[in-house]
Formats: sequence, C-alpha cells, structure tokens
Amino acid sequence: MRISETVHDSIVDGPGLRYVVFTQGCPHRCPGCHNPATHDRLGGQEMTVEGIICDMLSNPLTDGLTLTGGEPFAQAEDCAKIAQAAREAGLNVWCYSGWTLEELQTMPEAQALLAEIDVLVDGLFLQEEKSLTLKWRGSKNQRVIDLKASAESGKIQLLFP
Repeated sequence: MRISETVHDSIVDGPGLRYVVFTQGCPHRCPGCHNPATHDRLGGQEMTVEGIICDMLSNPLTDGLTLTGGEPFAQAEDCAKIAQAAREAGLNVWCYSGWTLEELQTMPEAQALLAEIDVLVDGLFLQEEKSLTLKWRGSKNQRVIDLKASAESGKIQLLFP
C-alpha cells in the first residue's frame, strides 16, 4: 500500500489518542489542501498492510484509527483491512474523504471500507468555506457523519450539525 506517513498519538484527527494513516494519492487535489504532498499517487512510500496493522496495535493506549490522505478510498481494499483490524482490536475508526457519503455509496469498491468506519468526514475541502473554528474538519461544507447511527436510523446523522 502507498502511504505518505503514519502518526502515533495524534489528538487532532478525531477523539482520543489516535493512530493516523496518511494515504498517498488523491484524485481531488483540493486548492488549499493542508496535505498537498499526498496528492501524487507515486509519492510517499510503500508499506505492507500487515506492517501498518502491527505498528497500529503496538501502543495499548491508542483509542482509535484515522484514515486520511490523500484519499483513503483510492486504496479502499487495503484501508478496509486496516480498519477491520482496528475494530477487531476495539478501536474506533474515523475516515476522511473528498467524496461525499452519497458518492461513496454508489462505488462498489468503497463498500467494505464504509462497513468498517464509525465516523466519516466527507466532502471536498473548499478554500472559500475554510474555517479554523470547525471541529475535525477544514471547511463548512464537510460533514462529520456517524455512520453507525445513520445506518440504524436510515438517515444521515451528523455529530456536528
């Protein structure tokens, strides 16, 4: 799998102490993106899924996994395996995507990863909607969606309306 980097002990990419995988490659290339080095799909480095999982599970204090990018859904199969391992270890899973939930729901290759995610932060980063006051997102158009509550209720449930 191609990644930009991993980060242990993040407190800014979701609640609690998080292990973060910054995937490499992003088809969206949002102007003003805070991770432009992750755009090139040939950049970054190769890591095995097994190596990432082992690294993620090495800290017993970790509360959750965050998949971000780049675009995690551009490597959905590998990200789904990591997310599944995280959930099996009792970690919660957050994922950031430039695609909206509605777009992802139409993509067959996205379904396995969606099934493993607790919270999805969706939508392109829009420079004109940027706000430093938003919790866990960069622009006002992005949504922080509780996927499990959404599945149970049959409608999108936002953590921060």
